[in-house]
Amino acid sequence: MSQTIASLSRKIGTAGDLQSVVRTMKAVAASSIGQFESAVLALDDYHRAVQLGLVACLREMASPLVPAPAPRRENGPIAAVVFGSDLGLVGQFNDVMASFVVTTLADLPAQKTVWTVGERIRSRLRQTDLGLDKSFMLPGSIGAITALVGQILVALETLREQGAINQVYVFHNSPHAGAIYRPVCQRLLPLDQVWRRQLTAMAWPTQNLPEVMGGGAASLRAFVREYLFVSLFRACAESLASENASRLAAMQRAEKNIDELLETLRRSFHRLRQSGIDEELFDLVSGFEVQPRGRNILNNCSGPTEK
Repeated sequence: MSQTIASLSRKIGTAGDLQSVVRTMKAVAASSIGQFESAVLALDDYHRAVQLGLVACLREMASPLVPAPAPRRENGPIAAVVFGSDLGLVGQFNDVMASFVVTTLADLPAQKTVWTVGERIRSRLRQTDLGLDKSFMLPGSIGAITALVGQILVALETLREQGAINQVYVFHNSPHAGAIYRPVCQRLLPLDQVWRRQLTAMAWPTQNLPEVMGGGAASLRAFVREYLFVSLFRACAESLASENASRLAAMQRAEKNIDELLETLRRSFHRLRQSGIDEELFDLVSGFEVQPRGRNILNNCSGPTEK
């Protein structure tokens, strides 16, 4: 009996320690969500400004727009940049992304290579038939995203100059109301006529016509660099916000399960403890009654029997 009670006591202590860890991780995840979501909102405004700058540059170019060619299913080798997580306790975050990447790339017949950001997503994709190439560490803060995006852009530009890749797709989870997150895909490169036509179709927000200062070609190159940078930056920030939202949901489920487990263990502990006390009292009374003097004392204590 004592061993069973001691075992339950240890389990209650372990569950309590785990509950403290879960609550700490939940608080950290909730705090991180706010930071990354604020970054995403700020990036939306900046991305809009960059798009408008590209619109102004493209509209001032001397060559008229030619009709966009019919999209082809194969335009050269593809590099897919996939954002996942480095840490666990995120539910199906990486599994959902891996399935989405496999399904999406299966519809593209070109040669494919996959770059991963996060060790967990890499381990999931390693179980598929996709060829894995470069691997990047996932940043843990907003300030560290800039360095990661710079590394990816330099590597992409190097391979594009060598003719090793022609298309670039970016996969990441994006925050979504009602479902915590959802996987999305963006075609980052090439910046072809289809991309140009979509941009120039945007309506200018004011009645004043834009004017590009300092030369259209130089400004266009600068805006293109910013467009690529902010697209990757936003993909990473949205992925980190989704990861922390998934971790927060997982920690909330874990906390609920631990609370239920603790309640069950405590009930069992108190029941066994009370049962042990009752047995000890019963043994004590039974042993006392065996002695003649004990029986006399008990009879005297009981008093006369009422008729």
